[in-house]
Amino acid sequence: MLFWLIVLVVVGGLVWIRFAPSDPDTWHVDPQVTADQDLSNGVRRRIPAGADTLDRLNGIILATPRTDRLAGSVDEGRVTYVTRSKWMGFPDYTTIEREADEQVVELWARARFGKSDMGVNRGRVDNWLSELRAGDEG
Repeated sequence: MLFWLIVLVVVGGLVWIRFAPSDPDTWHVDPQVTADQDLSNGVRRRIPAGADTLDRLNGIILATPRTDRLAGSVDEGRVTYVTRSKWMGFPDYTTIEREADEQVVELWARARFGKSDMGVNRGRVDNWLSELRAGDEG
């Protein structure tokens, strides 16, 4: 009986992680990036940008598997996305924002659950930025 109770609690926790609602008021916030930072559960990046950088980055991010827009738009100058892990459905949130003068784009990617994302957000963001740079060169 105790075994089945433990199984039920574990399965219930996994279901909650996969289907927990994402409140835009909590996650769609100013990234406030002052410098590049690698965090235990995410990453912050500040990149030089042209007028179309936010739009191009938006396209790259939306092409990422299991990634959807949570709130905002390119026209507003701030967009927040949720990307879920393949097997467990853990949500990670990424907010990108264009500075008013359009010279800088800020990115803040962070995990919702846990104290460490094992570098997943850093890898994802660095891949997006590499793809963005490759588009600049091509």
